[in-house]
Amino acid sequence: MSARLAITEYYSARSIRVSADDIVLTTSTSEAYSFVFRLLCNPGDEVLIPAPSYPLFAFLADIQDVKLVRYPLVYDHGWQIDFHSLRQAITPRTRGVIVVNPNNPTGHFIKENELAKLNELCAARELALIADEVFLDFALGDARPVTFAGSRGALTFAMSGLSKIAGLPQMKMAWLIASGPEELKQQALEKLEIIADTYLSPNAPVQLATPTLLGMRGGFQKQLMTRVRQNLAELGRQLERQKACTRLELEGGWYAVLRVPAVQTDEEMATALLDAKDVYVHPGHFFDFGGDGFLVLSLITREAEFAEGMKRLLSTFS
Repeated sequence: MSARLAITEYYSARSIRVSADDIVLTTSTSEAYSFVFRLLCNPGDEVLIPAPSYPLFAFLADIQDVKLVRYPLVYDHGWQIDFHSLRQAITPRTRGVIVVNPNNPTGHFIKENELAKLNELCAARELALIADEVFLDFALGDARPVTFAGSRGALTFAMSGLSKIAGLPQMKMAWLIASGPEELKQQALEKLEIIADTYLSPNAPVQLATPTLLGMRGGFQKQLMTRVRQNLAELGRQLERQKACTRLELEGGWYAVLRVPAVQTDEEMATALLDAKDVYVHPGHFFDFGGDGFLVLSLITREAEFAEGMKRLLSTFS
């Protein structure tokens, strides 16, 4: 209970009211996904995921015998959900829609109007909303992003944990918050309790330490976001001195997406940068970008290393 109350206080700081009774503790958000897939899906059922997005979903779905169906995010002066394609992707076997808020690696947040549309769509189609919010605290702007925690329109599962919030992946503490129409929420929580009691995953010492660990998050987040902003500024300075590459807009998170000349596949480009320049980036296809010409950069690299890496990367296209 002390761990769950600490989580409710974390959301209270965002003016979001969450009941401790609606929180299920897990060892990771990966386990939280497994719980939700077990709750919602029979083998062969479908869950919709955004593209681009994090590649871990495919592995989590495979081991739960769940089929992933992608719906596109479109980029036009910023990222947004393609709701027409999302609706077309729904089939009689669809059980839920995953959103990542902010998305990894695009770094865009779900907007209020998108949240309203998602609630309306999922409520009408009897689908669950599954919201991954592990990067929620890492906004680059002044506006506070919306959260799916406590959302009432459709059956919703919001997840996060200490791994990103406090920079403590080794402590193995995450959570799943159920919300939505009361009857649906209670039915889900009853079944989630059976799943959680079957696995008995979170250990007592970490649960008892959670209030302290969550309370320490501010120092870590301040240091990390200082580095992210400095690296973004350095990236901007270097991009201004050339015309071949551009950075896509982002609103939060730890990554930047670079659009580069598609002279070879993303994987060939990433491999060549590693072999010839000692520069390590992710190819866009890891994240299901629709075509070549995208590289994903980590913004939490040490500042001097990031600056040198960008210098070497951009020299490839000069």
